[in-house]
Amino acid sequence: MLLDKYARVVGEDAVDHLRQLARPLAGKQMVHVNSTRVGGGVAEILDKLVPLTRELEIDARWEVITGSPSFYECTKTMHNAMQGSPFPIREALLRVYEETNRENAERLGSLLTDADIVFIHDPQPAPLIHYLNDRKGKWVWRCHIEASHPYRPVWRYLRRHVAEYDATVFSLAGFAQPLPNPQYIIPPSIDPLSDKNVNLSQREIKAVARRFQIDPERPLVAQISRFDRFKDPIGVINAYRLAKTYVPELQLVLAGGSADDDPEGSVMLAEVQAAAQGDPDIHVLALPPDAHRTINALQRLADIVLQKSLREGFGLAVTEAMWKDKPVIGGDTGGIRLQVVDYYTGFLVNSPEGAALRIRYLLRNPRLIRSMGRQGRRFVRENFLLTRQLREYLALAVGLLHGTTERIELG
Repeated sequence: MLLDKYARVVGEDAVDHLRQLARPLAGKQMVHVNSTRVGGGVAEILDKLVPLTRELEIDARWEVITGSPSFYECTKTMHNAMQGSPFPIREALLRVYEETNRENAERLGSLLTDADIVFIHDPQPAPLIHYLNDRKGKWVWRCHIEASHPYRPVWRYLRRHVAEYDATVFSLAGFAQPLPNPQYIIPPSIDPLSDKNVNLSQREIKAVARRFQIDPERPLVAQISRFDRFKDPIGVINAYRLAKTYVPELQLVLAGGSADDDPEGSVMLAEVQAAAQGDPDIHVLALPPDAHRTINALQRLADIVLQKSLREGFGLAVTEAMWKDKPVIGGDTGGIRLQVVDYYTGFLVNSPEGAALRIRYLLRNPRLIRSMGRQGRRFVRENFLLTRQLREYLALAVGLLHGTTERIELG
C-alpha cells in the first residue's frame, strides 16, 4: 500500500494523522481541476496527491480543462500579470477565456456540481464556478502563483471569479489578497517516492552524465526548471560565465521542458540556446515531460543547484534539490525564501554577480556544500513532503464541510 511506503519515509505518526483526518471524509467526493496533466509543479503534485487521497477511502478525482491556443495565450498573460507584468489582456482573449470555461463547465457538469469539495487550481479554470450555480459542495480556489504584487487591472478581473469561492489557498502569506472568503496558507510539496526524488544507483547517474557529455570529475552547477522568462535562464548563463573566470573547469546544465498550457516555452528555449551557443560546457537540455529519472540524476550530478528566479510561486525544483542534499543558490523571491535559509541551506541572491560570487565561494568550501546539503534535506523532511500538504488539504476540507460545528470527531 502507498501509505505503508510513505510511513517508512515520514514515520507512522504522520500517516496515522492522515487516517484520522480522513475518517470524517470517507466516501466523500473530492475533485481537483487544473489545465494540464503533464508539465509543471501542479500536475506533478496532483499525479501523486490524488492516488494517495483515494487510499484514505475518499473518492478523489483529477480533471483537466482543455482550450484553444488563444485560451492559453490569455491564461499565460494572466499568469504573468499575477506575477507583476504590466500587460493588459485584450477583450477578445477574455471572451475566449470565459467561453472556454463555459464549455468545460458543460462538459464536467454534474461531476463538479455533485462533488462534496472541489479544488480549482490557478487562474485557468477559475471561472468554472460562475457557470455551475447548482453546486452541492464547497469550492476552493488554489493559487500556486507568486501573487504578492499582481497587475491590478488583471487581478480585479480575476477577483470577480475568485470571490465566489468558499475559500482560497495561497502558498505564502505574502501572496494573499483582500477577498471576502476565508484564506489558507498551504505551501506545495514534493513526493519522496516519485521517480524524480527516489535514490538512484551510481550506475544510472553516470549513464546520464555520459549521455549528455557531462564530465562527473569537474564541478557542475545546474538549474532544472521550465524555460520561462521568470526563471531567468539567461541570468543563470551570465552568472556561470562570471564564475567560470575563477573556476575555468566549471560546467552548467540548464534542463527543463514545457507545459501544455505554456505557449512561451519554445521562444524562451530558443533564446537560451542562442545565448549558450559556442560554449561546450553549457548543456541546454530540452527534456520530455516524463524525464523524471533523468532530472533526478542531473540534480544528483550537480555540486550546486541554482533557481535564480525573478518571480516564483514556490519552486519545487528547490525542494527536490534540497531533498538530494544539494545546497541551493536561489533568487530572493517568493517561495524560494521559504525554503532557502540564507547561509544555512543555501544562499539568496538578487543578481548574476551575486550568484557567481556564491558559486565561487561554495566550490572553494566543499565541507560547506556537504553541511548545507544535509541541513536542506532535513528541512524538506520536516516541512515540504507530500504527506504534510495532504494533511493540510484534509484539515481544510473537514473544516469547510463541518462549517461552524464546535467539535469535530476524528475518531
